[in-house]
Amino acid sequence: MSRLHPTHGLTHQFSQVERRLTARLHAVLAPEECSIEEWRVLELLADDRGHTMTEVAEHALLLAPTLTKLVDRLASVNLVYRRPDPEDRRRVRVYLTPRGDDRYRRLRHHVTASEGELLTAVGDAATLAELLARLSDALDERPRAEVQ
Repeated sequence: MSRLHPTHGLTHQFSQVERRLTARLHAVLAPEECSIEEWRVLELLADDRGHTMTEVAEHALLLAPTLTKLVDRLASVNLVYRRPDPEDRRRVRVYLTPRGDDRYRRLRHHVTASEGELLTAVGDAATLAELLARLSDALDERPRAEVQ
């Protein structure tokens, strides 16, 4: 297995880690014939609050047209359903069906076990979570102006 090289830039190192994490998640979900994008949708909707398509697209890391096709497919197999937003009838909220919730819970068991193995290998999950949160916050800040 290739290791991260300290002379490679931060972006490259994170890209390598993200690629490996994605491959691992894909392997966990594959026996259930679930895509990573489907998992992300189910994961978000599991809070039972219903979410707008914009919220779902952001969480699933999908463009709106791609998400619409995915949600259409999930609705056709009775995993999600849409309802008008009670606060703004022009928007639609997406919810898990009981069947979708069952699928989410079954998949969550496998995903949590896999993530638990990784966090055990890391040793200090709390520190990792804190560092990732701080990095995310730093990325949300405006980039510094280039020095001329």
